Amino acid sequence: MRKSKTSKLAAGEAQFRAASDQSLLVSFGHQITLENHRSVLKLLRLLQSKPIDEIRNLHPAYCSLLIKFDPLRLDHHELQTRLAPYLARLQREPLAKPQHVEIPVCYGGEFGPDLNDMAARLDMTPAQAIALHSSPIYVVYFLGFAPGFAYLGGLPEALAFPRLETPRAKVPQGSVGIGGNQTAVYPFATPGGWRLIGRTPVAMFRRDQPRMNLLQIGDHVRFRPISKEEFAEFSSR
Repeated sequence: MRKSKTSKLAAGEAQFRAASDQSLLVSFGHQITLENHRSVLKLLRLLQSKPIDEIRNLHPAYCSLLIKFDPLRLDHHELQTRLAPYLARLQREPLAKPQHVEIPVCYGGEFGPDLNDMAARLDMTPAQAIALHSSPIYVVYFLGFAPGFAYLGGLPEALAFPRLETPRAKVPQGSVGIGGNQTAVYPFATPGGWRLIGRTPVAMFRRDQPRMNLLQIGDHVRFRPISKEEFAEFSSR
């Protein structure tokens, strides 16, 4: 298996590493930044619009793209060569206009059992924590853990908080959590260790919709605080 090699790009460095005998990891640095993620998104879109037949699956992450291919028809070195023209286009390749998604959230109380304690330990009031969390426009970096679970970038540094030492056995569907420097919405009731600060009545995964995942990689997301009454009204629709 050949060693990794690096191709210099204006948008960052594309580093290749054989992840297995049938997968290649293309990384754009090791920092989780919007610039690096845009390089991932551009390469993903280019490969989706002009596929390489021997590629089986594409798995985007924060600053890398895992490419699974048919090892009987292609090797790592040849795939790197085939990717060169795609990488050469990244600098001038425009990104499609992102979809903007607003997610209503009822913060605190029974829906956000960790909000008060987390806010106190961050030396702020719950209202300040809510205002901070609902102010940015977040970017969907990738989906994983469970169908519809979107990892969002853009959490204010002042809200970064470690996960629970002992994860909960069951986190309610729609719970909004903070884990480290990330925030996300639990699409299903699952075990989880993120700090729960609120809940949304909106379904993140819809089996009966053409777009089953409400959020897709590259989407822009904003959280909107709502009352318990508004939550109940949303839930009854």
